[in-house]
Amino acid sequence: MAITALHSAATGLTALSTQLDVIANNLANVNTDGFKASRANFQDLLYVEKAQPGVENANGDQRPTGLYVGLGVKVSGTQVDFTQGSLINTGQTLDIAIEGGGFFQVQVEDERAEGGVAYTRAGNFTLNEDGELVLANDQGRRLEPNISIPDGVESISVSGDGRVLAQIAGQAQPQEVGQIQLARFINPTGLRQIGENLFAETAASGPPTTGNPTENGLGQLRQGFVEGSNVNPTRELIGLIRTQRAFEMNSQSIRTADESLQTVAQLRR
Repeated sequence: MAITALHSAATGLTALSTQLDVIANNLANVNTDGFKASRANFQDLLYVEKAQPGVENANGDQRPTGLYVGLGVKVSGTQVDFTQGSLINTGQTLDIAIEGGGFFQVQVEDERAEGGVAYTRAGNFTLNEDGELVLANDQGRRLEPNISIPDGVESISVSGDGRVLAQIAGQAQPQEVGQIQLARFINPTGLRQIGENLFAETAASGPPTTGNPTENGLGQLRQGFVEGSNVNPTRELIGLIRTQRAFEMNSQSIRTADESLQTVAQLRR
């Protein structure tokens, strides 16, 4: 009956609406430092089995095919693309990009992330009123492990392996004031997105493995750079067009199913 087509097309519209939301969020964050694009994955729903393949038919032979009518589609999940974004040269002392794998660790509230630690690829850091290295956003999340810059510092340098060196006035040699550590996950796509460019650990991501940059598969740091968003505007706009056309086709399916039902309703006339 056309009623099945009506409901199947409705599930298509719902799924495509979700995909549109995902694409719109990607495009909105095309200039967000460290942002990772997401995609919506689809899967078909249950099938009505009207004839089973392999059963004996009227001729005594096995039926070579079955007869199945699907009941639509749903979004099975969103998958984050963790490919490297472009490194943008800012020349700012406290801008640090990760070239390769790994996440910066920052302190958050315990209820937002396991152990009060969240993870990010954004490396736009600054100093707070206590001289601590924090993310340059509205919340000012502290870097974990905490690194404090003493007073009287003339310059700060960050090595590729994460050592933070401060040149203090009156001293001949720079002083090491901290070590930046990175974290990596066996399944980063299992991380939970909590906003502010932050990710939280889940059972699907597995526990973090921490270490110094350049060690155990972790990337190296680049001072004076930030990692740009990995959103590909061309690909997203093409996906937007495909989503729009698919939405139109599902709308046409609803109109056709409605016309079929209208024809059935008018059979008595």
